[in-house]
Amino acid sequence: MKKILFTLMALFLAAGAYAQETECISKEMDGSLTLRVWGTGRNKTDALEQAKKQAVYDVLFKGITRGNTDYNMRPVMTEVNARQRYQDYFDIFFMDRGEYRKYISMEDKRAGSTRTRRNYRDVTVGITVRVLVPQLKARLKEDGLL
Repeated sequence: MKKILFTLMALFLAAGAYAQETECISKEMDGSLTLRVWGTGRNKTDALEQAKKQAVYDVLFKGITRGNTDYNMRPVMTEVNARQRYQDYFDIFFMDRGEYRKYISMEDKRAGSTRTRRNYRDVTVGITVRVLVPQLKARLKEDGLL
């Protein structure tokens, strides 16, 4: 009985630590992407902020390969090590309440679409956001990064 209880507890803790990947829900006519994204923080507010940052970060540097495969997207920044090369720029861009928020829209949020998981030390939140990709690309071109 103790072995079963220990195994179930270990599985529960492992499931809580599992990091979800950003997935595409749809692509809008204006070129923006509606994404399901996860963020982890000390509390729900911090986790929501991290999820928004993660959405923009994934579009910029990782690309979107999960979810609706019709809309898979390569990263906007195709240059190798672009995050490190332009570190000063992106540190300011991604700081709390930074410029990245201009390229996030919460208009696709629906009642019940936010998922929250808590474990003993932090909170993980899954939200639906729209990343305004054309405006983000225009900003990067204007700033000389693309």
